[in-house]
Amino acid sequence: FLWGVGSSAYQTEGAWDKDGKGPSIWDAFTHKKGKVFMNETADSSCEGYYKVKDDIQLLKELKVNHYLLSISWPRIMPTGIKKEQVNEKGIKFYNDTINSLLENKIIPIVTLYHWDLPQVLQEKYGGWQNISMISYFNDYANLCFEKFGDRVKYWITFNNPWAVAEEGYETGEHAPGLKLSGIGAYKAAHHIIKTHAKVWHSYNKTWRSKQQGMVGISLTSAWGEPVELTSQKDIEAAERYVQFYLGWFANPIYSGDYPEVMKNYVGRKSAQQGLGTSRLPTFSVQEKSYIKGTSDFLGLSHFTTRYITQKNYSALKGPSYHTDRDLTELVDPKWPDPGSKWLYSVPWGFRRLLNFIKTQYGNPLIYVTENGVSEKLQCTQLCDEWRIEYLKGYINEMLKAINDGVNVKGYTVWSLLDKFEWNKGYSERFGLYHVDFKKGNKPRYPKASVYYYKMIISANGFSNPREVKSWHQKAIETCSITNQLLAADPLTTHMEMVTEIVVPTVFTLCILISAILLMFLLRKHN
Repeated sequence: FLWGVGSSAYQTEGAWDKDGKGPSIWDAFTHKKGKVFMNETADSSCEGYYKVKDDIQLLKELKVNHYLLSISWPRIMPTGIKKEQVNEKGIKFYNDTINSLLENKIIPIVTLYHWDLPQVLQEKYGGWQNISMISYFNDYANLCFEKFGDRVKYWITFNNPWAVAEEGYETGEHAPGLKLSGIGAYKAAHHIIKTHAKVWHSYNKTWRSKQQGMVGISLTSAWGEPVELTSQKDIEAAERYVQFYLGWFANPIYSGDYPEVMKNYVGRKSAQQGLGTSRLPTFSVQEKSYIKGTSDFLGLSHFTTRYITQKNYSALKGPSYHTDRDLTELVDPKWPDPGSKWLYSVPWGFRRLLNFIKTQYGNPLIYVTENGVSEKLQCTQLCDEWRIEYLKGYINEMLKAINDGVNVKGYTVWSLLDKFEWNKGYSERFGLYHVDFKKGNKPRYPKASVYYYKMIISANGFSNPREVKSWHQKAIETCSITNQLLAADPLTTHMEMVTEIVVPTVFTLCILISAILLMFLLRKHN
């Protein structure tokens, strides 16, 4: 069983325009005012591009088996088009990173696409709205297999394509910020699914026999629980919620086509809106058989649960992914909520989702690729007891699901570091390690959850309850010591400021004053 942590290129690397990297849609999006909380950007972020060795030390400290990272497409192909330019410095950076991980006995699990599409492809072709992305992405993937595949044995094509499609092309909350309601998300998803299948077949045909690796996809889904377990309408609405979330991508990959309920609902609403064809695109017979079975494992990202109840939306309100589903989402006010509006701690939903996947898709091999909890940052919070409780609850439910026969073989905490959280900027923190973004060198400090998760890894799960309780106590003691060190930090920061800013400023002023006095004396002498 693999225990690990994860991160993504855009959220942590910084160095957005260094060493030949091209701009991504997120660079363009965040550089426009009003798109991100406080107009923050990931231009420097955690400075991960320059701190690979430091961060690998943190991974060693945690004693993880694997590290989930992503490759920045525009860092190795500045325009996204292979025949135009390949950036050797970018390739060297990822080669060095992969080699360092393996030297430290850490398995790299590599994501090819974690949302940072080259901006040129968005400007020229409209990004994932355009079918040409299939061949451009396939060229990029094959370059990665060629350059890194001798050492990387776990590949993920796309991370959370639901967010790429829905938040990038439906609501516009994420890059590229397009609001193509009821049409754009379905079209983007259609092209992403076809792209994933193309890449899987490329690997299967050209690379698998010599490299012996696996190619999967990472899908994100919350669990939907019926509000009334005795209401057939609520039961159907809850299933519909999961099908429109997870099934949208998983069903084509495991069964060859979109879920029947999606086809029925989007088709009916489209007809009511006077459209001749459904807004949900269709796969040809050949495409269905080409896409079916194109995943060696399923990466699963899961954070929270919703109660679901039936709610009819009039088709006359206009096309929308959200109203296509005819449901509404609710939360229980008793559920723990550490600050992020969307993320409630509901561990039992995780076990139910895992069992749903087992039943629905023939018990596929699963690696949990993201699971974790954020905090809203008012001040530095190193004693993150709510994260310890969250991890304890969710990991325990995953272990119950394994006892149920679900084929889970790995678990990844999201995330190693506090980092740039998309349109939320730095206001939400998922890291096991706190990052001080106000300092130039972006120092990392362990939170209490570092010690706790390290003990889970050492025990390969949970040992006896008394020992687990002692982990909790020790974790809080550890973070208290780090807090004391941080409390002394303002003095250090003050001294750094004096050294870096005040002294050079005073020195410059002295030179200017001396020059003015000299000019005055010379004039007087003349």
